[in-house]
Amino acid sequence: MAERTWQVQQIKYCERVGHEIALENEVVYPAEHLPDQPPRIIAHRCSNAIECNMIDKASCAVCGTNPDVDFV
Repeated sequence: MAERTWQVQQIKYCERVGHEIALENEVVYPAEHLPDQPPRIIAHRCSNAIECNMIDKASCAVCGTNPDVDFV
């Protein structure tokens, strides 16, 4: 069975919230009987996205609420 995990891609300082955040990728590893396939990234997220989305201003591109940005 395939395994899904969230892996930290980058830790950086976010000026919007005033502290460090983690940019994460959801990675799917293939099942054991399909070892030749590489892992796939299927989603991106920010560790502070919920708090940023509750602010009245427009969120950054990583929070997932900007329709002009598509990471996939």
